[in-house]
Amino acid sequence: MINKLKTNPQDRRMLINLWQIPYLDTGALYPCVYNSCWDVTDGKLNCMLTIRSNDLPLGNPFNVAQYAVLVHLIAQVTGFKVGLLTVCINNAHIYENQIDGIKEQLARRKDALPAPKLWINPDIKDFYDFTIDDIKLIDYKHLGKIDMPVAV
Repeated sequence: MINKLKTNPQDRRMLINLWQIPYLDTGALYPCVYNSCWDVTDGKLNCMLTIRSNDLPLGNPFNVAQYAVLVHLIAQVTGFKVGLLTVCINNAHIYENQIDGIKEQLARRKDALPAPKLWINPDIKDFYDFTIDDIKLIDYKHLGKIDMPVAV
């Protein structure tokens, strides 16, 4: 896909499908995030992410952050500006044992902190050269842990 973005950015078949049928039964769950479709509009790289099932308090923040960073990484190595990340969720849910945690999180809105800044090493030009040290959140602050169980 990265090569296609560099050589034919108007291609309408740029997608990544994580749904590998032979391996679906090997994990605790089928992949929740399973498809992303990519396009370039006005020099900006866009990604539409499809999630078949999403635990909003726990899975969603991770999934959105993960793909937002991925858009930035791929935009950098292909020479495009960062565009939109569109997230489509088929089944969004909050489990009953997460309700108290969600109430606590909503009560914290009045104390919201400024968003951190994403830093990506500008020297990296090949996607496969990125390491964890090339990606940083600058000035990340939080209001403390909220206990919410994971449901499988």
